[in-house]
Amino acid sequence: MAEIYDLIVLGAGPAGMAACIYGARNGLDLICLEKGIAGGQAAEAPLVENYPGFSAIKGAKLMEQMQQHAQRYVAIKEGEEVKGLKKDKSGKIRVRTDDKEYVAKSVMFCTGSTHRKLGVKGEDTFFGRGVSYCATCDGFFFKGRDVLVAGGGNTAVMGAILLSDLGCKVRLIHRRDQLRAEDALQKQMFEKGVMVIWNSKVAEIKGDEKVQSVITKDTMTNKTSEIRTDGVFVQIGELPNSDLASKAGIDLTEGGFIPTDREQRTSISGFYAAGDVTGGIKQIVVACSQGATAALTAYKDLAKPYWA
Repeated sequence: MAEIYDLIVLGAGPAGMAACIYGARNGLDLICLEKGIAGGQAAEAPLVENYPGFSAIKGAKLMEQMQQHAQRYVAIKEGEEVKGLKKDKSGKIRVRTDDKEYVAKSVMFCTGSTHRKLGVKGEDTFFGRGVSYCATCDGFFFKGRDVLVAGGGNTAVMGAILLSDLGCKVRLIHRRDQLRAEDALQKQMFEKGVMVIWNSKVAEIKGDEKVQSVITKDTMTNKTSEIRTDGVFVQIGELPNSDLASKAGIDLTEGGFIPTDREQRTSISGFYAAGDVTGGIKQIVVACSQGATAALTAYKDLAKPYWA
């Protein structure tokens, strides 16, 4: 008979690895399945300066250390993509990959999210060298410099406000003639002196070793212009990796994220979620906190099921 795990963690980013550490240290028999390489988006960060205990560390190095810590307790199966999962009549959850079926009493989604990209020339080339998808993470590196924020929703406007507070000269570019962000946020942004380039989009990102300029294109006239800038913050949203949760019948938000209660429970008993796939503040320290919380909740629930 197949081994029945107390918990299967899906995803080995910061949330998943924190869950492994906290779950195993509380006696849970668990395993972590990662479809790619451990680390998630955090491993792509050129430099992390806001994770407690490390004044400055490369994202890849931080995730390597976190993985080594987690693997003291738990097997992390890299390259093990989950293709489907469902609860059977006994309440056990069957998790299917290409090569194997795992059985668990509970499952945690730490599957993260993917940045929406502009899809323009230079975007991938200059990632980490002037192109960023997180103003909170990388804004500090651009203090007092010229930056361009692409987007028109709350995330873009909040990013523009943060960058302005850091002393940046901020321009926001939006493809329409009005923003989608909340009025209060817009008012705050304009009070900061942020200039908006209306009816325009980024057509190309240029530079040598780092970003030096962008080519913009007017969406009404197709006229192009070149604007000098030191950084481009792409703030056009996230795509949560929540397909598996959706197929399992778990409730999602309108944006596709997995909503949870304060203890990281989802809408179906035995399923938990943590990290970027839940939406909210996308920071390594937050993902770790949620992963730890979810693991402790799973331990508590397995000892005394709240649904029983």
